[in-house]
Amino acid sequence: MIGEIPVVTFDTNAHSRRVDDSRSRLALTGLSVAVFQAYAPIRRILSMSLRKRITPNWDQVLLLILCAVIGGCQARRDRATVAIEFTKIPPAAQGGRERVDTVAGRVVGARAGQQMVVYARSGPWWVQPWPDNALIPIQSDSTWTTPTHLGFEYAALLVDPGYHPPPTMDVAPTPGGSVVSVLIVKGTGTTELAPTKPLQFSGYDWKVRTIASDRGGLNNPYGGDSAWTDEKGALHLRIKKTPEGRWSCAEVVLTRSLGYGTYITVVHDTSHLEPAAVLSMTTFDDWGGDQHYREMDIEHSKWGDAASKNNSQYGIQPFYVPGNTSPFTPPSGTLTESLHWESGRASFKTVRGASAGGNGPVVAEHVFTSGVPTPGKETFQFLFYVVASDKSPMQKENEVVIEKFEYLP
Repeated sequence: MIGEIPVVTFDTNAHSRRVDDSRSRLALTGLSVAVFQAYAPIRRILSMSLRKRITPNWDQVLLLILCAVIGGCQARRDRATVAIEFTKIPPAAQGGRERVDTVAGRVVGARAGQQMVVYARSGPWWVQPWPDNALIPIQSDSTWTTPTHLGFEYAALLVDPGYHPPPTMDVAPTPGGSVVSVLIVKGTGTTELAPTKPLQFSGYDWKVRTIASDRGGLNNPYGGDSAWTDEKGALHLRIKKTPEGRWSCAEVVLTRSLGYGTYITVVHDTSHLEPAAVLSMTTFDDWGGDQHYREMDIEHSKWGDAASKNNSQYGIQPFYVPGNTSPFTPPSGTLTESLHWESGRASFKTVRGASAGGNGPVVAEHVFTSGVPTPGKETFQFLFYVVASDKSPMQKENEVVIEKFEYLP
């Protein structure tokens, strides 16, 4: 009847049956009686609390709580007993497709179904040897081995079944979730940087890339003859086709970091560039993954789409964050472009003509005040490369001319 106070009675035989059932469920959990008994004080406290609430199935609830607590502790102990070891560490060297080595090791405490994943750091952390072949089986003697491209550091991860390794990481991998354990080591020997060709331009020392890169979604060579200065001191960047049918691209990097200040470039006409060609004038820090590599860009390209209305943009990284790019369409002819970088602020401007100090008829300008990096080891770079495109693939050689580079503190 509504309003009556319920009367609770205890069936001693039923209670005994529940205790027997609990012992059976205890066996199913895999917990030993000794471990279960070690938690007797906790059981008594919880038992009293549950009895006070007159929960009919208090013993079942108690068992579930204890299993969760003990199981969590057991999982932490499992992680704590895992030990990863490297038995072969490749050299510390700048990465690229040209050089491949072997990395190997062993792992103690791995469970059935777990596998290894290896990353090499050269700029970002790159999964090895390839994204579609990243899961490394653990042998019966607890060893593992895989080919790897070179890097300055190497990370070995023990992962649970079902883990999907990202192709790259901006920061070092850490344990958590499906990543059970991580060990990071430096490459062996003296750090080896990829060979470059020296170049002088606008009173500064630069280095020209001479190894291939996957930039733009294509693996293309970068040749020392793809960048040079003429008799007037202007810098020429060229994309040309190799006898093998690939596009040789250009990368020219300043040899020192300049930090906050104003970066000014005078660029000859870019309106003739093919849709798949990209001219990027950028800051970049190979070691700055925690700040998206301190990348800030002035870029001219249609990104492989001839129908695109915009052929240029300013940007800071990550580019996928709304508001981190500002597209524009410059006119044909010479342009002076500038980046003024200060604390919490990156101001971009493009003006017509070869204008001293970046003054002239304004074509476009934009100021970023969110996500602006702080100085680190970034360098200013000129990149001239090809992006993958089904709509408008690269058809012929392209060349651009940078008349001048200037930096104002």
